[in-house]
Amino acid sequence: MKKILLVVSLGLALSACANKGTIDKDAQITQDWSVEKLYAEAQDELNSNNYTRAVKLYEILESRFPNGRYAQQSQLDTAYAYYKDDEPEKALAAIARFQRHHPQHPNMDYALYLKGLVLFNEDHSFLNKLASQDWSDRDPKANRDAYQAFAELVQRYPNSKYAADATERMAKLVDALGGNEMSVARYYMKRGAYVAAANRAQKIVGRYQNTRYVEEALAMMELAYKKLDKPQLAADTRRVLETNFPQSPFLQHEWRSDDMPWWRYWR
Repeated sequence: MKKILLVVSLGLALSACANKGTIDKDAQITQDWSVEKLYAEAQDELNSNNYTRAVKLYEILESRFPNGRYAQQSQLDTAYAYYKDDEPEKALAAIARFQRHHPQHPNMDYALYLKGLVLFNEDHSFLNKLASQDWSDRDPKANRDAYQAFAELVQRYPNSKYAADATERMAKLVDALGGNEMSVARYYMKRGAYVAAANRAQKIVGRYQNTRYVEEALAMMELAYKKLDKPQLAADTRRVLETNFPQSPFLQHEWRSDDMPWWRYWR
């Protein structure tokens, strides 16, 4: 038993030494580097998609040169590296740390923009959902959080070079939120939950009136009110539909769950 314990202890010791050597390697290589050289090397790694090493060099820079613009910029670059390396939680944590330590930083507009990008997650789920029009799988909370980040950027820094792109993304996010509501409304209609469906459709008309879902929402509301024996509400809803969408196919036939393919809305 003592021999086994000795072997285990020796293995752990060797492992610890190996880890220590790995950790100290970059510290030893860069020990005489200036802050400018260290930052430039980290940037080269970032631009070469070597995100793990880039983060490591930024951390070394911050530990050696904690004050000054290079350390501050390293915090932002660390967040960006995590974003590109598919580490959204770490990216958001790095952004939060930057915001907490440098609330008046001149690059705060970029920090908010990057926060929005991380939440928007365009390179993965969002564009896939956009192509398939499957809004039901897109987390509405993520959409709202991303919208809030972009909105804060546009409100606080209207002249920022990121404001125009943030505004475009906000429009997509509003559309996505409307699509999520429509998905839920369709679900209720298919199952005969007409009160819930009418409420969801009314929410679309009230909150997402500039999205592509209003026409269908009005048609859905009209049918739901008919099913609920609310003829006056159904008639009022139809007048709104006629006024705003005089060419709507829903004026020829009532809403049906199987005759409105998603591609019809792609414009």
